[in-house]
Amino acid sequence: MADHITSDQVYQTVDRVDFRAMIEVDRYGDRTDAFDGIISATHDHFWDPLDNAYIDFSMPFDVNSQLIMPVEQIVELNSAVADRLDEGQQIRLGNEIMRWSLSSILHGEQGALSLSASLCHILKDPGAQEYAGNQAREEARHVSAFSRYIGLRWKTPLPVGECLGDLLEELVLAPEVYKKLVGMQMLVEGLAMGAFANLHRHTSDPVLKRLVQLVMTDEAFHHKFGKIWADRTIGKLSADEHRRVEEWAARCFEILLFNLSNIRQRHHIYEAFGLDWEWVRDACREVYGETERRNSLTQQTNIFRVLIKTLLQAGIITDRTRHVYAAWVDMEELQGEGDFMVGDAVAAEGIETLREINARRRVIGQKPTAA
Repeated sequence: MADHITSDQVYQTVDRVDFRAMIEVDRYGDRTDAFDGIISATHDHFWDPLDNAYIDFSMPFDVNSQLIMPVEQIVELNSAVADRLDEGQQIRLGNEIMRWSLSSILHGEQGALSLSASLCHILKDPGAQEYAGNQAREEARHVSAFSRYIGLRWKTPLPVGECLGDLLEELVLAPEVYKKLVGMQMLVEGLAMGAFANLHRHTSDPVLKRLVQLVMTDEAFHHKFGKIWADRTIGKLSADEHRRVEEWAARCFEILLFNLSNIRQRHHIYEAFGLDWEWVRDACREVYGETERRNSLTQQTNIFRVLIKTLLQAGIITDRTRHVYAAWVDMEELQGEGDFMVGDAVAAEGIETLREINARRRVIGQKPTAA
């Protein structure tokens, strides 16, 4: 039996092949209201990636002549790599690196979709199961939207990196519920919110800017699902259970920090420009070492800073693993920032625009009342 480490009744699970447990008569009436607020808010932030009323994918952007993200955001273009390329090649390389990053986001969204669907098979509480089904629907539109964006800009996405692919596979297939919730709803969603906030702030592509804002309106609620788990679970864990959750989270953090953007994983991109990936790695190390990495984590939209704050706010980090994160960020400063999460303001603004769009569409599509 898997050790799910779930102390609250609303996260009670059954074996994924035990369908009979799902049709027990008493189960249908034993429904938590813990997720009702998130579920009912779905109507406020509904959007359709195939409808121009929400996002117009026809807005022009030439990836051969314009950088999607500024030069400062691309380490390779601030190193000796740039000296070996003409202006056109620099733009294309910068955008190919963004293609790899956005492909990683697409793979992450597919992982979230598959994981949410897997929760539907094991969460026994009807309210928790409804939330998981609802999130699966929202993750599906993220997959659709990023697939469409990448298709328009580059035709096809790039393969998943080894580090991310291994982590997503571990989370989706993990029998332990705590790994699914901590791993996806906190680690991966925390990374995603940081990445989306950074893209929204810096991208020059209006389609991408709108796309990530729409996705953030959903992700803000997905993050809350993990927070509810933490609020109802962490304080009830035994010392051994907390240690296992905490040490597993720290291991995942270090794997992601040192490997998520590992240059070796992008070797095929550099080869297309006649560059040896090991030389690119060494050139980047000359301008971006541990000091620069640490400095980058002071920025509020840094994906790893957001991830650390997510774990800290959830109560998962204690003195046992605090040093793992304190090597990179000021933990006292992070603690003092309160519950505000980067991207909250962007998501709130997006929700307001969606409410207006959806209200207009409901009125337009409303059937006349009978006389």
